[in-house]
Amino acid sequence: MATAVSTPADLSPAPVPRRRGRPPKNPAPAPAPAPAPAVAEVIGDYERERAARIRENMERMQKLGILDLAQTLSYSAAGSARGTGSGRRRRKPVDPGPAGGARVKPASPAPSRRSLRLKDVESISYCETEPKKEKHSEVGKIEVVEVGAKEEIYTEEHDRLLGTCYTPWTLFVDGYGKDGKRIYDQVRGQTCHQCRQKTLGHHTSCCKCQIVQGQFCGDCLYMRYGENVLEVKKNPNWICPVCRGICNCSICRTKKGWFPTGSAYRKVVGLGYKSVAHF
Repeated sequence: MATAVSTPADLSPAPVPRRRGRPPKNPAPAPAPAPAPAVAEVIGDYERERAARIRENMERMQKLGILDLAQTLSYSAAGSARGTGSGRRRRKPVDPGPAGGARVKPASPAPSRRSLRLKDVESISYCETEPKKEKHSEVGKIEVVEVGAKEEIYTEEHDRLLGTCYTPWTLFVDGYGKDGKRIYDQVRGQTCHQCRQKTLGHHTSCCKCQIVQGQFCGDCLYMRYGENVLEVKKNPNWICPVCRGICNCSICRTKKGWFPTGSAYRKVVGLGYKSVAHF
């Protein structure tokens, strides 16, 4: 009986089928190699050391009482927040408008910024003062003087110190240019004690003090004191309103405890007075 003998060709592996077409553009990435055992061991040591350090710190804070204090403060802060109602939206206060509509109440103005040198110095107000208010009572009229203001009392002596003029003074001409604007000159100009402006034009000179406080421009001298600067310059014995004690500029009135008069010339002329000083 004949037996089949296998040839070497029968023992060869089967051929691998080849893939037809173009090779893929993005081949699959190769699997990342497993981390070395040494790296994993280092990471494990670090985590164990970190956990031990955290545990030691917590034990130390517990002994010092820091944890209890922090917990107490957190509870008190939460309670105060609930009591004051923080976190809630607050509606702006409104007041009804003239037409019945709601109008938002304007916020209070922010305080003006001042230098450290002037922080404790009371600021001077240059606004025109309002007339004194009067209240009616059962007895009669009571004159109300604002807090901090001194009552102004004038006698015949003050009337005697008032000046006068024989010729009227034309306002807003002397020291003005052709365009009708006042000429300010820091070099050739003179400072007026009343308006504090350094301008051209006629200025007075006091025979008593002989300093800047005795210099008044023509317009201020006429409107505030009823005097003509041209007549004053011809009088060598003329004394300025400051030396006479009747100066009504803002600084002199503030020193006496009175409020500044402001721009009051048109008002006093309408009332029939010659100048602000005569008023």
